[in-house]
Amino acid sequence: MAVHLNEHLTYRKIFRLTISPILMMIFTSIYTIVDGLFIANFAGTSAFAGVNLIFPLCMVVGGVGFMFGTGGNALVSKYLGMQEKERANAAFSMLVYFTFALGVLLSFAGFFLVEPFARWMASLTENNTEEMIKEAISYGHILMAGQALFMMQNLFQSFFQTAERPHLGFFFTLFAGITNAALDALFIAGLRWGVVGAASATIIGYGVGALGPLLYFLIKRDGVIVLGRPKFEARELLQAAGNGSSEFVSNISSSVLAMVFNFQLLRYLGEDGVSAYGIILYVGFVFMAIFIGFAIGLSPVVGYNFGAGNKKELKNILIKALICMGVAGLIMFTIGESMANLISGVFASDSPALKELATRAIRFYSFSYLFAGIGIFLSSFFTALNNGLVSAIISFVRTLVFQLAFVLLIPLIFGADGIWLAPTLAEIGSFLLSFFFLFKERKRYGYFNRT
Repeated sequence: MAVHLNEHLTYRKIFRLTISPILMMIFTSIYTIVDGLFIANFAGTSAFAGVNLIFPLCMVVGGVGFMFGTGGNALVSKYLGMQEKERANAAFSMLVYFTFALGVLLSFAGFFLVEPFARWMASLTENNTEEMIKEAISYGHILMAGQALFMMQNLFQSFFQTAERPHLGFFFTLFAGITNAALDALFIAGLRWGVVGAASATIIGYGVGALGPLLYFLIKRDGVIVLGRPKFEARELLQAAGNGSSEFVSNISSSVLAMVFNFQLLRYLGEDGVSAYGIILYVGFVFMAIFIGFAIGLSPVVGYNFGAGNKKELKNILIKALICMGVAGLIMFTIGESMANLISGVFASDSPALKELATRAIRFYSFSYLFAGIGIFLSSFFTALNNGLVSAIISFVRTLVFQLAFVLLIPLIFGADGIWLAPTLAEIGSFLLSFFFLFKERKRYGYFNRT
């Protein structure tokens, strides 16, 4: 049964609200994980390192979809809370069409950036090979061509929550993930197309995840939100971009950080270091997907109650969400520490040295999960409150400032282990910063009021 935006949330209702977006984000992450598994086992270390080398560029472009999805979702859900449904539908339609048009332009421009970006990244260190660069370029050219679809898929993931149909978002993503996995098996393991097959399977999965939701919102005429004739409002477009700027900043920061991580790893550990980092990212995609999916699930309810002026329910959502994120982080930390050897063996079964390195890295990195979920939720919480500035500051400091400083400085003291320690130190700093803003803004939003 659907949980409506205007309901009082219990833990059971929070579970029902968030389980679909959590699963949806996990299956979205599976696109990359499945590619990594097949590439690592059937295409070789150079191909695996090449994919990780070029992937940050693709994520910057795809992050625009998250920006307009989360930021627009906050705006639309606020209008619904204000009982302005026609205005909500017009804003939703404008964001969908604008994101697609922008995605086409960015895909075209990004295609020509792939080769210079790959060669520039490889030039930062002496530990590079022409084979790795070639694989990165091949993967990037194909994947970039499908970035408009990736952006649309990211956009719709947020709006299924506002439409009170989170299960449909999950099913579309599940079908897209199954499509991607099946084509990976065919293209990489069967036909031996390597990174070309991996990228081709991924963009076909993007197509399923984007076009299915588009048809749903076009056909469904009696839903909470409806895709129809847009009304272009520059102010609303800028507000949506501002609201979602934290997600875009996070994607850009993560991509810049990945470049620095790759630089440091190539410098200290060579290709095996980049591959080990790729393994950490694949595990982190699943764990972070739980945090992000939880935040996506609650975001429209926060936005609705903000628009309706229901401060008591905002307090209820905030307290319960922080408890959930704390417990989830503890569970993820435990899994990472106890199963590091098993996880690394899945990706590096034919390389004992890489397996040993990845196991050590995962155990260091797992401490970050204790703090990451709360930082992610609070950034999303301020996005839903239409406070893009605070949300962006939290995301920017969390994903770039702290991690960039630590990944450059800590290895000078602890060597290669300092690279794996950097994310945890950054998450602790972000955790403290998030609570600073939470208490700073409490009077403005009233989420700590007693009534």
